[in-house]
Amino acid sequence: MDINTPAALVNTPGAIGAAFGGGFFAGLIKVDGKAFALVVSPKLFGEFKGRWIASDESVPGAEDYADGLANTNAMAAAGSELAKTVRGSVIEGFDDWYIPARDELELIYRNLKPTDYENSASFRDGENPSSMPMGRHYTEDWPAQTGVADFREGGTQALDAVWHWSSTQAGPSGAWGQDFSLGCQFTNGRSCEGRARAVRRLEI
Repeated sequence: MDINTPAALVNTPGAIGAAFGGGFFAGLIKVDGKAFALVVSPKLFGEFKGRWIASDESVPGAEDYADGLANTNAMAAAGSELAKTVRGSVIEGFDDWYIPARDELELIYRNLKPTDYENSASFRDGENPSSMPMGRHYTEDWPAQTGVADFREGGTQALDAVWHWSSTQAGPSGAWGQDFSLGCQFTNGRSCEGRARAVRRLEI
């Protein structure tokens, strides 16, 4: 990349699912009034498993619905092995990967849904004030299975059709997760074993 290329152009992604920023473009998210391109890590290097945290103590600073980086840093500082592993990862030359916040994880499901199953479409699933455009409640048919072949179920980059951790704490003993088969958004006990897919973001 030419050193004289403006940052805004360097950080402008292509289509959803396109190779970008060490991974794949998953959509636009707003954090603290700034717009970012969200990047999903390559599955081979960016998929992790573990407990959100082993402790029952509340984790200060891990409550944000959009800022997964801040949440993950707070988790790591509180002793989360999962968060420390993700934050310590170097993938495609980048070391700023983190566990997505609740709204970031929802955006990934909406744009890169792996299955062709009907969505659960409960009263809260899909609501996302942080995404650009804002997310609305799911219907049984929307969002549909992604058109990006590598992210469809069985594809090389597809998110497994199981629930994934977000980095957003929910109450003193839970954290938000998202199911990648039906789209359910729910809280789970933080000591449960679950998957996490690392992401990074680039301001645009």
